[in-house]
Amino acid sequence: MGLVRTLAGLLFVAGSIGGHVHNCGCDSGRPETLEARECSLCREAEKQPSHVPVFFLKDNNPRKPNRWLILPRLHGKGAHPLADLSEKHRLELWTAAIDKGKSLFGAQWGLAVNGNDSRTQCHAHIHIGKLLEGVETANFVLVKGPADIPVIADGGGFWIHPDGNGLHVHTGEEITETVLVR
Repeated sequence: MGLVRTLAGLLFVAGSIGGHVHNCGCDSGRPETLEARECSLCREAEKQPSHVPVFFLKDNNPRKPNRWLILPRLHGKGAHPLADLSEKHRLELWTAAIDKGKSLFGAQWGLAVNGNDSRTQCHAHIHIGKLLEGVETANFVLVKGPADIPVIADGGGFWIHPDGNGLHVHTGEEITETVLVR
């Protein structure tokens, strides 16, 4: 399974060259900036009512027919890191993402956030999908629930899945969505 995951990661990187979002130019105050491909999720956020804290989108990539995204309505700066959200907004986001994952995939759900060096979209988002079998690694922290998910402030990727009454939060990887069924 490790070889399959490595190959999937390499294919993902090859398809996302040029997708770095460190210098994101999206500016909701200037709608013309939202026309860039990397700003398409910012455009979607702008379509949402201002009172909606989070929203879901079906991943429109035809190679990911089983994937959903959850996004905060709020825009951040630059690469829109989740770490910039308030504790309250992060809790709303994680709770809604986990609930959606459970409703779609039962106990096999997984959440993935790619690191800033491999993301192709500026707006913060979390991939929701079914966790692939055999992807568990020893590089995780065990937390009790969404309120305990650590803030990953360095822009690195991470992925989360259930384990008994807790959650495994895996860190130290740049490309993480490859742990989810396409």
